[in-house]
Parts: sequence; C-alpha cells; structure tokens
Amino acid sequence: MNQFHILMGTNKTWMHTPEALSKHYIPYNAKFLGSTEVEQPKGTEVVRDAVRKLKFARHIKKSEGQKTPKVELQISIYGVKILDPKTKEVQHNCQLHRISFCADDKTDKRIFTFICKDSESNKHLCYVFDSEKCAEEITLTIGQAFDLAYRKFLESGGKDVETRKQIAGLQKRIQELETENAELKNKVQDLENQLRITQVHTSPAGSVTPKSPSTDIFDMVPFSPISPQSSTPTRNGTQPPPVPSRSTEIKRDLFGAEPFDPFSCGAGDFPPDIQSKLDEMQEGFKMGLTLEGTVFCLDPLDSRC
Repeated sequence: MNQFHILMGTNKTWMHTPEALSKHYIPYNAKFLGSTEVEQPKGTEVVRDAVRKLKFARHIKKSEGQKTPKVELQISIYGVKILDPKTKEVQHNCQLHRISFCADDKTDKRIFTFICKDSESNKHLCYVFDSEKCAEEITLTIGQAFDLAYRKFLESGGKDVETRKQIAGLQKRIQELETENAELKNKVQDLENQLRITQVHTSPAGSVTPKSPSTDIFDMVPFSPISPQSSTPTRNGTQPPPVPSRSTEIKRDLFGAEPFDPFSCGAGDFPPDIQSKLDEMQEGFKMGLTLEGTVFCLDPLDSRC
C-alpha cells in the first residue's frame, strides 16, 4: 500500500506549476459514476463500499439504457468543480478544505474517488469517477492543489479569505436593500394611483379642482413632492404647525431609514458566520489530505459504460 499524508511543510515534486493551480485550473475529462454518503471521512474500506454501491447502481442504469454521464473536472487551489462539459454548468463545487481523502485504484487505473464534506448537510460524500489512464494523475493534482491552498492560507493568515467574505456580505446586503427599495417604490406608486382614483371619483361633476387636503387610507395627509409648503390658514383660521427642519447630521430617506454606507459598517453588519467559516477552513486544512493508492475495486468496471 502506498499512502502518504499531506500536511504543512510537505516537500514533494508535483506535476504542475503553482501558477497553473493558483491563477488558473487544471481540466480533466471523466465519467461520473455518482456520489454517496459515507460514515467516515477517510479509509480504504469506506471507499471500497462506496465504489461497490455506485458501480452496482450504474450497472442497473446501464441495463435501462442510461449512459454514464461525462463531466469536466476543474482543479485549482479553490476547489474541485464538476461541470457539464457542454454547457459548463457547475454541478458540484467541492472546496479543498472539505476534501479529506483521495484514492485511485492500482488494479483499475480508470477509477478514482475523493471524500468531501457537504457544505449544507455536513455529511461526508464519496464521489467516484472513471477516467481512462488519468486516475492517478487527477488524484495527485488534487493533492498538489490542497498543498498550495494550505500554504497560501498560512501566508495570508486567513486575511484574504476574510476580506472576500466581507465583500460578499456587503454585496449581499446592498442587493437586499435594493430589492427592498424597489418593493417600497412599487407600494408608493400603487398608493398614489389609488389616491388619484379616489379623488377623481369623489370630485363634483365638471370640476377639475382637486379635493382639499384630506387623509388617505392610512389616515395620513397625501404626500406631494412638487407642492411647496403653504402658509394658508386652515379652515378654523389657525396656522398649521411648522414643519420641523431635518437634521443635517443624520440624513434619512422617505421611509425614515438611514442610507446604507458600506464603509461605515461595524463588525455586527457582516455575516455572523465569517469567523466560523475561517475556523472551519483552519480545521479542514489542519486535518490534511490523505492520498492513497491501493486496491479497492471488487470487479473491473465495464469499459463500455
């Protein structure tokens, strides 16, 4: 059995240049047998059971006339993407710090697998692929990407990751505010339309004089952005109360909300899971990545599938 563990400080001659994996990605074509949940993040027995299960399911589908789907793998320091080779639609995006085990079968050089922890369910999933003559190379490429990603994480101290997450959080917040603002504008427009219809229906016949100021359906005086402030006395002869001047220190919009300023946000404005994500990356990288070349295939995969 040939097994080694990738941790910080590993010195190994890899197949690709660091720039190819850090600035771009290494593509591979393969057939995707599928993924299945496993109980453990590592282990030859775990992989053997997963391969046997998925190969049996694939033979059943083949007997029903279904072909094994082809996929494109894009391996970089950010993860392993599984895409549709024609549409380039991403089917799975496996972050490297969540991948804990890679293995290729020395008796069948077509088969390789990796185990990844799902980001949503936190379950360990084993992905099984069939790649003609490239299984070992793909396994080593994932190992090299993991090594580079961990070194980069140590050099940056996690700052670049935190910055990206903060920017993503701000972008999400801006998008939410824009959506909320659009909804409020639509509501205001609907209310103004209802008010105009009400005024037209209640005005005397032949008169185009608008109705005197009255309350709307919310018992509020209708807002008119083009009407200047008038000092005309009310019906009882008293002057209306003066409109309080707006404070120049804190500006608020039409709905009383302070304008969003991404540069004045405190730590509480960022997504609450930033630190947990960083801790998760740190924990995932410290676990390392086990690369294993061993015998886990029970029977040769039909080359026609």
